[in-house]
Amino acid sequence: MRKIKLTIIMLSIALSGSLVAQEVSPNEKHGNTLNAGVGIGYYGYIGSTTPVLHADFEFDVAKNFTLAPFVTYYSYQRYYYWGNKDNPYRNYRYRQTVIPVGVKGTYYFDQLLKANAKWDFYLAGSLGFAYRKTVWENGYYGETIVHKNSSALYFDGHIGAEYHLNQRAGLFLDLSSGISTFGLALHF
Repeated sequence: MRKIKLTIIMLSIALSGSLVAQEVSPNEKHGNTLNAGVGIGYYGYIGSTTPVLHADFEFDVAKNFTLAPFVTYYSYQRYYYWGNKDNPYRNYRYRQTVIPVGVKGTYYFDQLLKANAKWDFYLAGSLGFAYRKTVWENGYYGETIVHKNSSALYFDGHIGAEYHLNQRAGLFLDLSSGISTFGLALHF
């Protein structure tokens, strides 16, 4: 147990030293970046996680701040128990596809954290609309609205980091209140 604790402490010291060893350039630009990733989304109204695809393109707006139009895609299948006097009660299958689109605002804390030029650290918020399409199996004649309380308005808070592999490419991890993704960042 002591060896594991010692290894964790040494690894933490080594990583923290590499993160602050070289300050980021005060003129660093974060825009003109395509971020494409895969991940997992969790939504209370679904009740479980679901695979997600996400892409956005960042534009510099101000020092350390970008805006990025985004599109996300996820789809899931569930069952709904239904019946009436003309139709026997049973589980009916439906598939819902959801495509959130909007704008993600990101603030980078590289200078404040004195991060190594290989790293970017940020907080962000996404705002947009979620387009939903539900397809029910044949023979279902009940209510077709799956989640009456789910809004078309889409909001998500993010915390994330990117590790630059070189000047043109990096790997990012974006943790959020709804969708967490891992992917590739391409800088143009």
